[in-house]
Amino acid sequence: MSPLRWTLACVASLSLLAALPARAVDVRFEKVVEGVYAFIGETGPRTESNEGLNANLGLVLTAEGAVLIDSGATFQGARQVHEAIRRVTPLPVRWVINTGGQDHRWLGNGYFLAQGAEVLAHAAGQADMANRGGEQLAALKQVMGPKADGTVPTFPSRWLQGPDASLALGGVRFEFKHRGGAHTLGEMLVWLPQQRVLFSGDVVYVDRMLGVLPVSNTRAWLDTFAEIERLAPERIVPGHGRVSDLARARADTRDYLAALRAHMKRAVDEGLDIGTAIKGFDTQPYQRLANSAELLPGNASRVYLEMERE
Repeated sequence: MSPLRWTLACVASLSLLAALPARAVDVRFEKVVEGVYAFIGETGPRTESNEGLNANLGLVLTAEGAVLIDSGATFQGARQVHEAIRRVTPLPVRWVINTGGQDHRWLGNGYFLAQGAEVLAHAAGQADMANRGGEQLAALKQVMGPKADGTVPTFPSRWLQGPDASLALGGVRFEFKHRGGAHTLGEMLVWLPQQRVLFSGDVVYVDRMLGVLPVSNTRAWLDTFAEIERLAPERIVPGHGRVSDLARARADTRDYLAALRAHMKRAVDEGLDIGTAIKGFDTQPYQRLANSAELLPGNASRVYLEMERE
């Protein structure tokens, strides 16, 4: 289905969803600095009650309208997000920025396109969205049932190109940084140089264990993190976990990825089999992070296979 037809399908869904009951999730945007807000999602899994919003979203106010960082996991969830935005500002949502290709970053696009917003993402993530959008939606339906109704994987209306791009809206400058991917192929940093606030998407996880997917690229992930260190933000809104600083981001994301890659490189160089390599990695420093028990084995396995390919 073409992006236009996906969008039209989402518009048609509006009337079908109008009579649905209120949701259990409490979406609230809290101030980070003046004009910049964040919704901090739950650190656990997607559930029916949290609308699949187990991730952080951002909101930036400009003189010409609001900018939403990531659109939520479903059409109905996006409507909840929009209601939360209206409690902060009467301004229309002019832009929605998808920071990556995970479901809660972009499956709410159709709702906001139907409201007249322009949706932006990095072109490196287009194939990933096309390849995994249906799979992501099917998984959400298994968890959320009717609360996923009306959701159609809907592409952004504008694709950014190259490693760096800069746009301005209503006196606020937005800089976009893509360094080859991270958690997903289209992973993109959103930097507000005037406020010195960074929206990292799933490049940074704090308080909880990050997830290495089959589409992840951990070498590029560390390259992207190096760009964060170069920017030296005063505040980081991570993909998951509380609003943080660079020191916490290093401890919970960079140090783990660097240690895991170094261990698996040695294992591959020494000819160790994957099972031995996984058992030999010291997980103790990272067991303090939420969801670590579930994610550590799979992360180790996928990084071993990545090091074999390198």
